[in-house]
Amino acid sequence: MALSGGTDRGSHRMDKSIILPPDEIFRNLENAKRFAIDIGGSLTKLAYYSTVQHKVAKVRSFDHSAKVSFQETDGDPLYEISVQEEITARLHFIKFENAYIETCLDFIKDHLVNTETKVIKATGGGAYKFKDLIEKKLKLKVDKEDEMTCLIKGCNFVLKNIPHEAFVYAKHADSEFRFQNTHPDIFPYLLINIGSGVSIVKVESEDKFERIGGSSIGGGTFWGLGALLTKTKRFDELLQLASKGQHTNVDMLVKDIYGGAYGSLGLTGDLIASSFGKSATTDKEFSKEDMAKSLLHMISNDIGQLACLYAKLHNLTRVYFGGFFIRGHPVTMHTITYSINFFTKGEVQALFLRHEGYLGAIGAFLKGAEEDNPNQYSWGENYAGSSGLMSVSPELNPVQRARSGTFPFDMLEMDRLERQLVNLPLLHDPTSYIPDTVDLTEDALARDYWLYCFEDALDGVVKRAVASQKDQPEAAERAEKFRQKYRHKLQTLRHQPFAYGSLTVRSLLDTREHCLNEFNFPDPYSKIKQKENDMALKYYLKVVKSVEELSWEQRQFALVKGLLAGNVFDWGAKAVSDVLETDPEFGFEQAKQQLQERPWLVDAYSQWIERMKGPPHKCALFFVDNSGIDIILGVFPFIRELLLRGTEVVLASNSGPALNDVTNSELQILTERIAAMDPVIQSAFKEDRLALVQNGSSSPCLDLSRLDKVLATVVRERGTDLVIIEGMGRAIHTNYYAMLSCESLKLAVIKNSWLAERLGGKIFSVVFKYEVPSKSQEQH
Repeated sequence: MALSGGTDRGSHRMDKSIILPPDEIFRNLENAKRFAIDIGGSLTKLAYYSTVQHKVAKVRSFDHSAKVSFQETDGDPLYEISVQEEITARLHFIKFENAYIETCLDFIKDHLVNTETKVIKATGGGAYKFKDLIEKKLKLKVDKEDEMTCLIKGCNFVLKNIPHEAFVYAKHADSEFRFQNTHPDIFPYLLINIGSGVSIVKVESEDKFERIGGSSIGGGTFWGLGALLTKTKRFDELLQLASKGQHTNVDMLVKDIYGGAYGSLGLTGDLIASSFGKSATTDKEFSKEDMAKSLLHMISNDIGQLACLYAKLHNLTRVYFGGFFIRGHPVTMHTITYSINFFTKGEVQALFLRHEGYLGAIGAFLKGAEEDNPNQYSWGENYAGSSGLMSVSPELNPVQRARSGTFPFDMLEMDRLERQLVNLPLLHDPTSYIPDTVDLTEDALARDYWLYCFEDALDGVVKRAVASQKDQPEAAERAEKFRQKYRHKLQTLRHQPFAYGSLTVRSLLDTREHCLNEFNFPDPYSKIKQKENDMALKYYLKVVKSVEELSWEQRQFALVKGLLAGNVFDWGAKAVSDVLETDPEFGFEQAKQQLQERPWLVDAYSQWIERMKGPPHKCALFFVDNSGIDIILGVFPFIRELLLRGTEVVLASNSGPALNDVTNSELQILTERIAAMDPVIQSAFKEDRLALVQNGSSSPCLDLSRLDKVLATVVRERGTDLVIIEGMGRAIHTNYYAMLSCESLKLAVIKNSWLAERLGGKIFSVVFKYEVPSKSQEQH
């Protein structure tokens, strides 16, 4: 088990009424394989590794002979869909107050049916204090691990695996929290761990770090002096006092000495010249609030200056702050940020971590898991099971403190991903790449719209989920649980948009997929996709024949228009799903008629056609979107033209299902079927000039910094010089501004009225964005 002070949101007693029963907090305990615990002065953090059994939708091709024409198999579906049980690995991290440790251990003992576990890794000061209790209750041997080693291991792990883990705190900005993207290379960095004292650690690699300095003036100093000055014994109450205080009543400022600024030294008048300086010369009582605020400033400024000096000495620009003193408290983060900005003139940023309270627990867990090294996998935060970063200012958010049930708890869940995820090698600058076009934490209008939009779509999603499992009587009950869970997530995000990092359309979609999976709806659109694929295949040859009859220039335009018309068929867009539900006759030709006439909203078609008159591309990487008409009648005729020009093509599709997006396993079957009809596709497929690769994602959006390693290898080996990104999720909500080191084509039809208007167009407006990198980008 692991407990740590991390991001604990207050250690006062909570309402004991059971809102969330323990089995909803300690999930999958019966399959727990390994435990670690980090016990701090007031908080316990428990980490355990478990296996989760969940349903996945699999597709398998029926045995159609490749020689038989498609018409002869008319009526037979192309493939069968089966739902199978699959076991995946999940990491659970839970944080609660030490006051509840006996109750928690009792619950774990009663529900821990796995007897394989003999040892529990432990770290933190309390690992000594509670050693006997843990061994007695759980009948496990406690194996103590070095606290600093665990801390660094945990820090490396979250920085690598959780996008938007680190953030800058900006108190007066529209969005207080500004999240950093996952950096491809996290080293070197400085970790300032503020517990009772301060440790300053330089981290150079996974296993190389050294404590390069420290201070005895830390969190314990604030607590101890604060208790003497205010007679307040509780740490959180001290911070409450500080949040209401006015330090200028106690501190002596530059203007108190000089009557204003000290210009020649560059000191502003409101700068603190002497902490507590007024208390020596003023004959009056000072309020507890003012003294607590002055003390917080004094200690934070001291730590900030130390951090700056060490950062400069070791030439480091990334400085992370963590430890019991921070714990996500806005007042603390603000004072440290102010201090760092002042002493470095903005050259160094103070960075904080969403899960810094779990670092010790994660590190202790990793120490016990070295034989099946978790670092060889990529992991992803499971939004369905994580409680998210909470605001801790009670005056800002009085509701949030009552969110607990039996224990005041906080949870993080991480799923082991099937494949290692890496950057797309063609990103111009991976360090500055931001997948998402709009950060909803900073755009209140967009945030309100999209939260409403996703809530409004809930009934449709529930209906679709139930319809996909008609043969299962309990599907309606599970769908209702999904509705409640996802609605709760949306309500949380309405009040705390930063709960899971930057709030984006992508994270709202991903959260919905995580919640659907939790209640065993792995692929609600599987039957719709199957039906639409079967239907579209019947028209494939007709579409190919019609474009072949056109002149070269007409053909290029017809192929692009077909690609755009295919992209209209997106069940994720309410405007389209409403049409598809009510008008079964709506098809490819009708979609073409809906498209905006040229000039399009974003129209680089003329540049594209000029490029197509030139030499062929070596290899095109195409991130495909929807099943059915989109992939079969839109994408395949288009890539067929590229293949005829002598360009190799890599089709990158989702590893797992999301909405009606085509998955890699479905695409394999579709490609074989099209190859049986079309000699151009058949020879390209046989000769490996047409390759199908999974992208490593199960999202309707696309993060080019988290792609399947195999795809990255293929891209590199084939000398890819054209990237095509299709669809609203992949090319508008994400990657609209992505800069690549090769030519790129981003295209989509806007199927949402609000978004179309915001971009200056109307529904079914077209975005056709062809970009050629500058020479400097190519060299990069």
